[in-house]
Amino acid sequence: MNAPSGARNWRGYVGLSLVWLAVLGLVLWLTRRPSAQPIEILPPPTAQPTATPGASPTPGPIRVDVAGAVRVPGVYTLSPDCIVADAIAAAGGPADDADLDRINKAIALQDGAQVYVPHIAEPAPPPPVNPGPQATTTTVAPTGSGPLVNINTATAAELDTLPGVGPAMAQRIIEGRPYGTIEDIMRVKGIGQATFDKLKDGITVQ
Repeated sequence: MNAPSGARNWRGYVGLSLVWLAVLGLVLWLTRRPSAQPIEILPPPTAQPTATPGASPTPGPIRVDVAGAVRVPGVYTLSPDCIVADAIAAAGGPADDADLDRINKAIALQDGAQVYVPHIAEPAPPPPVNPGPQATTTTVAPTGSGPLVNINTATAAELDTLPGVGPAMAQRIIEGRPYGTIEDIMRVKGIGQATFDKLKDGITVQ
């Protein structure tokens, strides 16, 4: 017995609708499917070369001339961080008539410096000996106001020991070199007659 034509048409519509739903579902699945990400192979990171800090040069020993009221005057090789007191000790210590109250035993010394220890009641020290343009001459002598400092060769630290001279003034003195006489130091900014009067007994250009 054949089914009515209306039932066959209904089944055809249902079948066609299912086919369209299947097609639509497949399209939606394909369009919403996440695209595969390409795999990128990266090379291993290259280690950056590290800068090797340069080794600081080790200061070598210095030679200091020790004269005056010491037990064994002479030239001594000392460590680079020595002071006047170390130089006196290297020369056997002060003599019995040494006037240690008239010198500054804490001054740092450099290669080629001269340390002169005055005798008691000594009127004036002998002239300092300049060992050359590359060396610094520091003569410790009875000037009444401290050591004679050569303003042409002294370091900033040595100039800083002078009365009325600080780090900034010491740098200006160095920048104003050379000086023909000690009076020439008054051309340095900040050093007038009053300051020069304090400095003149403790400085030299020899």
